[in-house]
Amino acid sequence: MSFADLKRNKDTISKLLDAANASGGGEKKSYNDERIWKPTVDKAGNGYAVIRFLPQAEGQELPWVRYWDHGFKGPTGKWYIERSLTSIGQEDPVGELNSKLWNSGIDEDKETARRQKRRLHYVSNIMVVSDPGNPDNEGKVFMYQYGKKIFDKLNEAMNPAFEDEQAINPFDFWEGADFKLKIRQVDGYRNYDKSEFATPAALSESDSELEEIYDRVFDLNEFSDPASYKSYDELAQRLAIVLGQEEARR
Repeated sequence: MSFADLKRNKDTISKLLDAANASGGGEKKSYNDERIWKPTVDKAGNGYAVIRFLPQAEGQELPWVRYWDHGFKGPTGKWYIERSLTSIGQEDPVGELNSKLWNSGIDEDKETARRQKRRLHYVSNIMVVSDPGNPDNEGKVFMYQYGKKIFDKLNEAMNPAFEDEQAINPFDFWEGADFKLKIRQVDGYRNYDKSEFATPAALSESDSELEEIYDRVFDLNEFSDPASYKSYDELAQRLAIVLGQEEARR
């Protein structure tokens, strides 16, 4: 939709909540992708930034996409890092292998399946409000890749647990809110529990400024395009190499 349509026809929170519980698309490789923003952390693994989640681009139904991937090292010492075809509703060789391992009745096989399990990711458009670790990013629009913990924060904002909390659409230009991203290192993993939304407020009082920001959002439909995924046979071949097998057949 155009910016004018966006202002007239704001997404309802109920629509977004319905979509939050549905399955969705995929993602292109994010390595060295300058379109994707990554927060800066210090040597202790702690970091802070303020971002604003943005509406979806024209022609996109929702302001996020979700996808799954696998990332693990095989006995050869080589890595398998690939998007899962289950993201687009297709069979995936790692998923099939993990199912066999899990159902073998052997504890070691189950542990292998756990190490190779698929990982859930989300991608949304954001504007960086404050980035102390990299101030040059401030005011720019990026795609942001995040996990279930942050998505839960978005979901909670749209569907608060307590009666004295007001539901907000965090992707809305006018009635959304800045998101204070607070990263801690806890037990060797990044922890986002302290992250929170600020008081709801318009990103700008100027429609012309908001329209200029909207013109810079990225089309996330590319992430649900089956053409951006490797074929089953290509993934099976890569899996065979990582596992040290001569070949992998469906």
